Amino acid sequence: MSRNYYELTYIISPVLEDDEYDKIVEKFTELIRDNGGEIDEVDEWGIRKFEYEMDDKSSGYYVNAYFTAPGELIEKLERALRIDDQIMRYLTLKYDAKMMRHREQQRKGTVPNVFVEENDEEEEEDED
Repeated sequence: MSRNYYELTYIISPVLEDDEYDKIVEKFTELIRDNGGEIDEVDEWGIRKFEYEMDDKSSGYYVNAYFTAPGELIEKLERALRIDDQIMRYLTLKYDAKMMRHREQQRKGTVPNVFVEENDEEEEEDED
């Protein structure tokens, strides 16, 4: 049974109480663990505003999970996400070698800054 590294991002309806968010996050974390997955990290971003309304809502509670699991788990996990009324959207990514290198850099805090900061641009213009 092959195991892959995945990133799962899902958005929970924003109309819940704080403890209900914790229960939903725990539900999906346990689903991964109970089906042979190993959680690397669960990052709760909290409530974020949408650019456009989604399901008549202008914001949602974002959760990002990184985990290693057998491929068969993804079908079960996505089905559970689909049928849960509190989940607005979800996206599952299977990491390839390049994405894994980037993830390792994230863990070490050595991701290169590829974007020039606006302040840096203004300083460069002032020097000219």
